Amino acid sequence: MIYSRHSSRSSSEVEARLRDAAARHQFGVLHVHDLRQTLQSKGIDLGSECKVFDVCNPQAATAVLTKEMRVSTVLPCRISIFTSGEGCTLATVKPTDLLRATGLSGAEALAAEIEREVMAMIDEAA
Repeated sequence: MIYSRHSSRSSSEVEARLRDAAARHQFGVLHVHDLRQTLQSKGIDLGSECKVFDVCNPQAATAVLTKEMRVSTVLPCRISIFTSGEGCTLATVKPTDLLRATGLSGAEALAAEIEREVMAMIDEAA
């Protein structure tokens, strides 16, 4: 259900590589959630860096949302980058598994295509 890759690169280098990979695959980075910073503002020390990237392919999102708006509950795709050992890890929940969890049908082929793209972005960024 979770796809992940470890990288010996720094998290800032992997972040830059992920942004480049997303653009090459026609995805945009909609938002970055800095979980360490957010928790720190609440007085909690997470220790590790952890950023979650909301990424989206607008054409694919439009195609699926015009058929079934409830798919919005699993959009956009999220890719996490967190420090682990020497380097960092990139991880995502596979879009096909997210769609399957909703019980909705009709977008399986598109979810599989998006999954291939997201996994390729992770592989390129690592």
